[in-house]
Amino acid sequence: MPQAGGTVPQAGGTVPQAGGTAPQAGRTAPPTGAADQAGCSAADGPGTPPGPDAAPARTTGTVQRPDALGGLPMLPAMLAAIAGGLATAAAFPPAGFWPLAAGGPALLVVALWRRSLRGSAVVGLGFGLAFFVPLLSWLINVAWYAWAALALAEAVVFAVFAIGQRLMLRLRAWPVAVACWWVAVEAFRDRWPYAFPWGRLAMSQAQAPTVRWVAYGGPQLLTFLVALAGTTLAWLLLAPARRGAAPMAPSQAARGAGAAIRRRGVPALAFAVAAGLGLAGAALPAGQWGAGAPTAEVAAVQGNVPHARTLAKQLRETTVTGNHAAATQQLAAQVRAGSRPAPDLVIWPENSTDIDPRLDPYVYANIAGAVSLINRPVLVGAVLQNPLRNTGQLWLPGRGPVAIYVKRQLVPFGEYIPFRGLIDSFSSLPSLQPVDYTAGHRAVVFRIGKIRLGDVICYEVGFDNLVSSEVSAGANLLTEQTNDADFEVGGQLGETLQQLAMARIRARCGHDRGQRDHRPGRVADRPHPDLAASRARGPGPAAQRRHAGPKTRRVAGARAQRARRGGPGLGRHRGGRGATALAPGSIGGPGDPALTGGPGDGAGMPPAAPSIGASAWDWLGEDRRAD
Repeated sequence: MPQAGGTVPQAGGTVPQAGGTAPQAGRTAPPTGAADQAGCSAADGPGTPPGPDAAPARTTGTVQRPDALGGLPMLPAMLAAIAGGLATAAAFPPAGFWPLAAGGPALLVVALWRRSLRGSAVVGLGFGLAFFVPLLSWLINVAWYAWAALALAEAVVFAVFAIGQRLMLRLRAWPVAVACWWVAVEAFRDRWPYAFPWGRLAMSQAQAPTVRWVAYGGPQLLTFLVALAGTTLAWLLLAPARRGAAPMAPSQAARGAGAAIRRRGVPALAFAVAAGLGLAGAALPAGQWGAGAPTAEVAAVQGNVPHARTLAKQLRETTVTGNHAAATQQLAAQVRAGSRPAPDLVIWPENSTDIDPRLDPYVYANIAGAVSLINRPVLVGAVLQNPLRNTGQLWLPGRGPVAIYVKRQLVPFGEYIPFRGLIDSFSSLPSLQPVDYTAGHRAVVFRIGKIRLGDVICYEVGFDNLVSSEVSAGANLLTEQTNDADFEVGGQLGETLQQLAMARIRARCGHDRGQRDHRPGRVADRPHPDLAASRARGPGPAAQRRHAGPKTRRVAGARAQRARRGGPGLGRHRGGRGATALAPGSIGGPGDPALTGGPGDGAGMPPAAPSIGASAWDWLGEDRRAD
């Protein structure tokens, strides 16, 4: 019987007794300090991932933390991720410093470099919150919890996908793979959870030299090029840390110096090529047309409803409609006096009437009187009932409304409440929109003489398939009707300018390019470096005193026109490449052909969501100045 302090032999080894130690079966215990260190390290994170981010040789008997292998510690990594999110947000309007669109992805790569998967999700969440909270701050005008819920949902999506980006950093061609990651994440967010296309890198480039690339590969190509510039920049920043400083014999010093130069030189060259490729878009030919291209006069009318300090005070539906009718009557008087050319088509913005004209004789008479005076077809943004729909409604002189386009992509928490039954059980949020709008199901092309007018409404401009479907259906003129004033309470212009950037990008996508004019109130011609533009200045007493009256733009080729409520405005555009060219000549009147559109999307009428002031927008041809 062994005594205290002794040992009892076991199979293959010994078992320690009180006051003594013994090795376990088949192996020897490490020193206490080494064992403690190994246990701590193993709990802190995984080992080094394979591939080009392989770490320096590890000390025998220990597993090092990822941040000990060349990556940043967690706190600096979070700060880098937050800085990257804020930089990406600043690339979008209203700040609009577009080069930062590449800096954000670069900082995210640096923050994710050699991080654990769990740490990558945390870093991705920090980036997502820093990006979406300021980007969507205009939602505070709807409700603070709508802002918080949407920003958080988008940030969580980003956090999950950040794990995928971390895994991609193991690939040898990770700069290209991560650039593709950005395209994939944007495609996912366009579809789920709320089909929300805000924050695409491409949409920050509306006034950048890179923007012409969208005419050749759409927003996806532009996002890829911007992200590629960011990932190659990250490669350059990480180059000094990518290999451990292993001791070298003096005879190897020259070769080591050459290797160090290559480690820095190759990423620097890659970044120069990626950035240069994106900026080379400025030299691309796009939006060109022949000298004899037929044209048409298009009038965009805005009603100049002044902004109130609260949303409730802006909800004056009859005032909105009356202001647009008055602006159209003003245009008609100028046409009769010969000071303005007669337009072939007049466009009113989204929600020009929130009262169903068929259910209110006063509203019907107001619109019909304006259409009769101008004696041209007028596309009216109307909210119709039975069922509730957001539409573009074509009116003809002497005939009234003859066809409609129904908005297909509804705004979550604005035109419908997702998970209404569930949310209603614990929140008053559904009361913001008591009845969900009904969505349309197809593209509608309005036939107005030789004009084939395709329409998208507000939020739809962010969706590639909706805009292209109108061109595929035969449109040779595109219009986007919008009303952003609901988000401009207190003078905020974030949503308005972000949607303006989308409109500019969309006008360049394949069919053409152009510019949406913005800011409620005054209209004044002013050249853009790449486009002619008339800008509307914010509504209010000062803006009303500066009314410039209607303007016209002549359009040629497949063009886009953007109308937004605010002050009267009309512009002349010239278009570029795209679908069938427009033909000038008289349009409108009772004898004009009606329009295309299916029964489910072209009948019925409804009132709804009250809306408010805004401004008029024109998309203008590149390198042409307003007459």
